[in-house]
Amino acid sequence: KATNSNDTSSRSHMIFTVVIDVVHGSDVNLNRTGRLHVCDLAGSERLSKSKSNESKELLKETQAINTSLLTLSNVVEKLQKGGDHVPFRDSKLTYLLQNSLGNDSKTL
Repeated sequence: KATNSNDTSSRSHMIFTVVIDVVHGSDVNLNRTGRLHVCDLAGSERLSKSKSNESKELLKETQAINTSLLTLSNVVEKLQKGGDHVPFRDSKLTYLLQNSLGNDSKTL
């Protein structure tokens, strides 16, 4: 739905995932799996500017988008600082991307 901030936005996140499994004969130790996530994240919006607070549906949608972006930011910050607990389960976005955000993964 259109808002004052953007009249053509889908107002949602999109994640396209490609999983590649490489099987090397009968030696299970040589099998490898790779994942490529291509993400198009919705932008955060200020309620006063977008006028999303004029509709309960748009308000709820805007709050969910802003919450998931804040959670992603918190996860990245915790990973950089080496925190004991990384809040991957605080949003669907970070939960889906947790294997690609931590450990030896590459994020661009």
